[in-house]
Amino acid sequence: MNLRYPPARAAELVETLHGVPVADPFRWLEDAASPETRAWVDAENALTRSVLDGPVRDALVSELTGFLDYPRTSSLQKRGGRYFFTHNPGLLDQPVLYAQDAGGAAPVAILDPNRLSGDGTVALTAFFPSPDGARVACALSVHGSDRQEIRVLDAANAREDGERLQFVKFASLAWTRDGSGFYYLRFPAPGEVAPGDEQYFARICFHRLGDLQSNDPVVFETSGQREVVPMVAVSADDRWAVITAQRGASDDSEVHLVDRHRLHGGSPRPLVTGFDAAYSFIESAGGRLFFRTTAGAPRGRIVSIDPDHATTVTEVVPESAHRLSGAVMARGTLIAQYLVFASDRLLLFDLAGTPRGDIPLPEIGTVLTLDAEPGDEEVCFTFTSFTAAPSVSSFGVESSLCVERSFGLERSVRVKAEAPRYVTKLVWYPSKDGTQVSMFLVHRDDVKPGSQTPVLLSGYGGFNISRTPAYDPGNFPFLDRGGIFALAHLRGGGEYGEDWHRAGMLEKKQNVFDDFIGAAEALIAQGYTNPGRIAIEGGSNGGLLVGAVLLQRPELFGAVLCRVPVADMLRYHLFTVGRFWIPEYGSADDPEQFEFLLGYSPYHNVRPRVRYPPTLIMTADTDDRVDPGMAKKFGARLQSDADGGPFLIRIESNAGHGAGKPVSKIIAEEADMLAFLQATIGFVA
Repeated sequence: MNLRYPPARAAELVETLHGVPVADPFRWLEDAASPETRAWVDAENALTRSVLDGPVRDALVSELTGFLDYPRTSSLQKRGGRYFFTHNPGLLDQPVLYAQDAGGAAPVAILDPNRLSGDGTVALTAFFPSPDGARVACALSVHGSDRQEIRVLDAANAREDGERLQFVKFASLAWTRDGSGFYYLRFPAPGEVAPGDEQYFARICFHRLGDLQSNDPVVFETSGQREVVPMVAVSADDRWAVITAQRGASDDSEVHLVDRHRLHGGSPRPLVTGFDAAYSFIESAGGRLFFRTTAGAPRGRIVSIDPDHATTVTEVVPESAHRLSGAVMARGTLIAQYLVFASDRLLLFDLAGTPRGDIPLPEIGTVLTLDAEPGDEEVCFTFTSFTAAPSVSSFGVESSLCVERSFGLERSVRVKAEAPRYVTKLVWYPSKDGTQVSMFLVHRDDVKPGSQTPVLLSGYGGFNISRTPAYDPGNFPFLDRGGIFALAHLRGGGEYGEDWHRAGMLEKKQNVFDDFIGAAEALIAQGYTNPGRIAIEGGSNGGLLVGAVLLQRPELFGAVLCRVPVADMLRYHLFTVGRFWIPEYGSADDPEQFEFLLGYSPYHNVRPRVRYPPTLIMTADTDDRVDPGMAKKFGARLQSDADGGPFLIRIESNAGHGAGKPVSKIIAEEADMLAFLQATIGFVA
């Protein structure tokens, strides 16, 4: 496919960093507002549309619309005898927040984000019911931004209380037990700090209902530590505001306490310091605070701490062979969520750590949400798998009876005749250094893989994030035509604990790329496919992953889907919230870290006249997490310097990093990716 790419000016810009000259010819594309950049974006989008649009994509849009048109309830909490949940009957751009009395009355729509914008780009990103279930605080995002507004609504009549709080990001909110107010995470308002620093210097404030936000007292602040973000919870006995301050995007944290029994809470006092391990507050019981932690246990354990004697740490549930990824407390029982070979299990323990059995889950899959109140015996959770849509259930810790919850909003869905059945299996393969890495394979149960089988290989490998089974309707046109979806559990992720994570950080980042390359090599060696039929995909840190490996091993792949990538490893920390990622990646300001960052940075490693596989780079103009300028620069350099391709870039409007994306935009994006795969590796029969 011979394409004429839009002209992109290559500036004579070379910087010397730590004695090394570094060219940055397309830095001008970092300025999204410049007329030159806007003209280039418009031309690139027009080129991409000219390649992808047509009968194949039209058919895929129709097919994907059918796959997305199914009812789903995606989260569930119970407070004060009232259930709160989000539900989408099918093709609404955004799910609606409902409340229903546990007695069984009809659900009440509390908040419908679809009514808040004409294009479906206002999203409910989180909700926090008060302990008595009388009110619910809702976090709303516009155009996919990480910036959010908090609104408080009455759960009985769905009316706003008039509370609207600004300057919120990464929403963390904790109600007092009497529901009179809440602690919340907020960032500086413009003018409070130096320009550009509004996304740093986070603090915890307290808001009493009815007060002006400008009067909200600061309870905890990070004392100039730009990379620290505090999260907040309130203990069940209402005594402690527990503040977990996380360093950067890592889980390493300190814990500080505010004593609510003292006048105005007093000054926060440290409980755990040093950022030496991860701590996550579970709940209080018997005068002790329970935490999930990696301290002395890279796969995680549960401990309790006497808040008045911080050195008195008692191990409750010891480290096991599998990663402890979450825990809640209900009626004197700890419900622990474990990752067993990247699939979730729920195990029960009493408060002394004695095992009390498990809650059987239907198949290899993921517990998306796990929620409980310490005084209630009911635990709510959301479960999904590669081939089963999310569903909500609850169980009693005393009865152990598990019930799938239905709220009277379901509708009949026409099932396709002879709908395909699928299999999910876990396989292992060696990486370059001999490390054994696991990978899920999903395909139709009647598919017999061979050298011509198309494969979509996905990965992430960073920030201690675990890639577990997830229901993606966009995969089914590919699976139903005989394709294989492969998901590799790369070092840098959290699937096998903190040691697994640290083996893919900083100077060890190449391990992540080697693990992903090893996955492709194993699929070829074991007869599942051939290089021309392998497409790789990843987003965000996963976009960095596929951008790096396509340059390191271009002959190994038939197509690349590179979504919202961190593509310039020398300047990423200068934009949006990039400084939060320095503990994970390192910084080019450090001469030793500069060396390994330059060694794999996608933008800087495009080699002239090398044939690279067809690549579709995807970003969004209002992404305020991974700056879209990096994707634009990477695309421009591929188009300018490389052979092969084609190299297309797709810049979405009124969209962010991905969270809260309207269903209509999801369908369009998925159709573009599938149309690109059909044009490159081929899969539509």
